[in-house]
Amino acid sequence: MKSIEIISIPVTDQEKAKAFYVDQLGFSIINEAPFDSGQKWIQLGLPGTQTTITLVNWFKDMPAGCIQGLLISTDDIQLDIDTLIGKGINVGKIDSMPWGKFANFKDPDGNGWSLHER
Repeated sequence: MKSIEIISIPVTDQEKAKAFYVDQLGFSIINEAPFDSGQKWIQLGLPGTQTTITLVNWFKDMPAGCIQGLLISTDDIQLDIDTLIGKGINVGKIDSMPWGKFANFKDPDGNGWSLHER
């Protein structure tokens, strides 16, 4: 095994979620294509990273909003918080731990993300 390649993010509306991740968070579309009986594959990634996400709505045991604790690395947590707040995203306060600073936010479906500055 080499690395984690794709993380499935369960959403209710793929197009709405795609707009959030692309327009609000700065993800880029890696791949978008129809497959298997009307489903749609939407794979997104942050610039310069290898791990990507896919917006899913077909896993029965993964309801929208059930993913929590995913981390996005940042060099300047306060700058990114200010940017997200400027886009209307509710971001929690910065928590400082011995292993870094963290600030939490959620996508439109309630999936939980954290900014992480080392």
